[in-house]
Order: sequence, then structure tokens, then C-alpha cells
Amino acid sequence: MGTRAIVRGVGHYLPARVVENAEFEATLDTSDEWIRSRSGIERRHFAAEGETTSQMAIAAARAALDDAGLGPDDIDAIVLATSTADLTFPSAATMVQAGLGMSRGFAYDVQAVCAGFVFAMANANAMIAAGLARRVLVIGAETFSRIMDWTDRGTCVLFGDGAGALILEAAEGTGAAENRGILAVDLNSDGRHREILYVDGGVSTGTTGHLVMHGKEVFRHAVEKLADTAHSALDKAGLTGADVDWLVPHQANLRIIKATAQRLHLPMEKVIVTVQDHGNTSAASIPLALSVGRREGRIKDGDLVVTEAIGGGLAWGSVVLRW
Repeated sequence: MGTRAIVRGVGHYLPARVVENAEFEATLDTSDEWIRSRSGIERRHFAAEGETTSQMAIAAARAALDDAGLGPDDIDAIVLATSTADLTFPSAATMVQAGLGMSRGFAYDVQAVCAGFVFAMANANAMIAAGLARRVLVIGAETFSRIMDWTDRGTCVLFGDGAGALILEAAEGTGAAENRGILAVDLNSDGRHREILYVDGGVSTGTTGHLVMHGKEVFRHAVEKLADTAHSALDKAGLTGADVDWLVPHQANLRIIKATAQRLHLPMEKVIVTVQDHGNTSAASIPLALSVGRREGRIKDGDLVVTEAIGGGLAWGSVVLRW
């Protein structure tokens, strides 16, 4: 017998403003067809003026709590993955804690850019396995619209805002792959590739900065590394691609998603795809996709789910779980 982190609830939030590809045609040398053909993106959501990452995270957290039938004080910890926190400090997670009216436990942020939610899940899983927490609220939330260079047609059309949340809960199991819960985790990073995806500013430089991306290099690394990390996590769990019910990848680019699925020998019918409606929401993209997949009745109890993501750093990883 052993302790596993199982999924108790899931939820998400999207800002009200929907931005169709055609909106960019007035200010950029681009078109709906150009954006769709290169990314698969058709629209995305942008936060309203004054709407913050923590506010969106709170809304997603409430949706997950409702789904789980739990209240804020049933949660022991909050781990929030974000690269676009409201303030330099305190953490956005503590703002979520206060916003939920949670009077106990602890909260902190994790920053691994687009891979942030995978890293946050790994943190939560380790705490639950170690007995440090029984229930952990894991959130991915981003307002990437605030760090876009609106003159760069290669990046500003790709990103969107939003938040998703997952509640992980301790449960006893035999350790078998048939049991519910997180079965395996694989995490990686390589700081030598910083220059292909970064924000050219920060606190110590005295500037806010904008996102800079070298798309061809990111694409090359993404396809290879996403497939490798998924295979590694499945190997750790004693499973193969044939056992997977759903691949829920980071929603950055439809071509990357298709290429990764092909390397895993998975048909697209087994892949949850939301990039067309949300764009790249960085750390929010996996929990958003999980919530949509669950809400639409595709992800069912007992399904084997693989999540994988890569982001600036480079940082990348995957989680294998049975829902």
C-alpha cells in the first residue's frame, strides 16, 4: 500500500473578451489564414483592463472546488504556476489564498513558463506522497497579453490569457498502474537554450520587457523533447503509448501537437486540443484543456492521461496519471 495523489476536481476560467484572428489584420501584416495555417489558432481570450492573473486563478480555483464538492478550508496548500504574477511579491498564490477566504495551509508560486503546470503538479504530488499535505490546489494562470510586442506578428497572435485548476488529494492504493492517481513524473531543463524563448526584461534589469521567440528553434526542440519526456514518464510507470486514453499536451501550436502525437503513435482522436479557441495560455493551457476535456465528457474516471509541456528555460516535462 502507498499514498497516491488522485484528481478530486478540475475547473477553469477564461476572460470575457474573445479576440478572433481577423482583429489583427487592422494592425499587422497578417491574416486569419496565415495564423491558422501556422499555428491552428482561430481565437484567444484577453484579460480585461484591470483583470489580473490572481483574479483569474481565483475564479478557476472556485470552479475546481465546486467540481470537487469542497470548500477553501478543505485545502492544505496552493501551488500556482505562472510567469505573469500580479506583483514581484508577494506570490500570486497567497493572493488566491486570501481571495478564496482560505484561513489555513500555505501557498507559493512555481515559475517554469509553459511547463509550469507540469512542474506544479510534480510539486503537489511530492508533497502529498511525503505527507506534507492531503489536498493541494494546483493552478496555472497567465496574462501573457501584458508582455506581448504588438508589432511582432510572429508572437503576439499566438498567446492568450486564462486559468485552470486541479485539486489533487491523497488516497491509498496498491501501487499498481490500474490504481487512480499520478503514476509517474518526468522533469527536465537545459539553460543553454535561453535565447530561443525569453522575455527581454525583468526586475534586476529595470524593465518589464516583451516576449521574444525564435519559432523554428522552439518547434524543433519541442517535438523531440515532448515525445521523449512522455516516453520517459510512461516507462517509469511501466506503460506504453498503447495504454494511453488521452494525451493532453501544452496547447502552443497544432503542428507541434500533431507531430508529438505521431511520435507517440497516438491518433489525434486521443488528443485533447483546445489551442484553436484559447491560443497559447502558457502554464494555464494544460489545466484548461483538462477541464474542457472533462466537461465535455471525454476524460472519464479510470482513463490514463498523459500531460506534457515545454517552455522557456528550456524547461520541459510530463505527468502520467489515471483519472
